[in-house]
Amino acid sequence: MKKGVLLLFTTLMLTACGQKVSKEDAKKLNGYWEIEKVILADGSEKDYKINTTYDFFEIGSNYRGFRKKVSPQLNGKFLADDSSEAVEIVEKDGKIYLDYKTEYAKWEEELKSISEDKMTIVNQQKIEYQYKKATPINLLDGEETK
Repeated sequence: MKKGVLLLFTTLMLTACGQKVSKEDAKKLNGYWEIEKVILADGSEKDYKINTTYDFFEIGSNYRGFRKKVSPQLNGKFLADDSSEAVEIVEKDGKIYLDYKTEYAKWEEELKSISEDKMTIVNQQKIEYQYKKATPINLLDGEETK
């Protein structure tokens, strides 16, 4: 009996703590994100201590925008090229997806969780990307750039 009650309590706690992502939450994507950790489909993990590129998202009020790879510079600015991926936030079966489109390909990733400073995305190969919000740091004068 005690095991049953404990199992029920644990299940309720996990369900209550599980944060469902809404389409409106997806607007938190805007800004610079760097990968902290990748969890492969087989469960193996890779930590990223230093990133040479970040993902920059800009999503408009119509839930459409783009993702671009950018490189942080020592002066606190970011270097970007002209390439980007069109992104649309869509809801399917109660889940939020990022639908990407380029001239050459289309694909989607599930937005599993997002807050002001953390985000988890899972791609179609079941690879999980854990991001943290990136802030530029100016190493030339030691001050953080906003």
